Amino acid sequence: MWPLCFISDRLFKVPGDDGGDGDGPGAPLPPDGRIPLARRSYFIDVPHVQQAFTWDCGLACVLMVLRTLGLDCCHGIAELEKLCRTTSVWTVDLAYLLHKFSVNFSFFTVTIGANPQYSAETFYREQLQEDIDRVDELFGKALDAGISIQCRSISAYDIAFLLLSGHCIAIALVDKSKLNSSWMNDVHDMQQFDEDSDYMGHYVVICGYDADACEFEIRDPASSRKREMVPMKSLDEARKSFGTDEDILL
Repeated sequence: MWPLCFISDRLFKVPGDDGGDGDGPGAPLPPDGRIPLARRSYFIDVPHVQQAFTWDCGLACVLMVLRTLGLDCCHGIAELEKLCRTTSVWTVDLAYLLHKFSVNFSFFTVTIGANPQYSAETFYREQLQEDIDRVDELFGKALDAGISIQCRSISAYDIAFLLLSGHCIAIALVDKSKLNSSWMNDVHDMQQFDEDSDYMGHYVVICGYDADACEFEIRDPASSRKREMVPMKSLDEARKSFGTDEDILL
């Protein structure tokens, strides 16, 4: 089994670093979405965990990851809540939780720290001023704590490549109001979903990809259904919406 660091090093290597012309394993994936692996689809059986409140979707996603890895040291979301010690959960909080349980992961984001530009967003308005110092401190201490955070954007094709390798799942921050697909009617309206609403931060687990259908399989903690298939375009728009910082834990 390839370690994640090996896969990500090969995937995100800058073309030409090996003296070649950029066509090697580290080159970016082609824009037509062709995946340079033998398999066309791969799905990891991730146990589905529903969130209990409007704010704990991220904790539910962490619990799904722990159960997928067979780690029974955590018995429920309530235990993660005690460890997290906040109901205003940011991706960096989830990173510290995964690190506490010795999960091997990579954290990608386009913004290091809390983005003050989000103060105008309804979703962030009430908590942002209180969260800025705490979140910035967690980012500042991450490297010393053994958490590597990379400031870069990754594409949907990059994520698909990693999923098809068979050795990776992801926790992604998405704009729930942009996650527009046929199954949304079955999602619990825990935050009064409205297609025309402002940014609504939400975490999902991405655990599979079908290249022929161009769809990702996800686990949505706000849904009563275990398995959801989301078009690549829909997930990418939701992942890259203003407010997400394109946060993803691979």
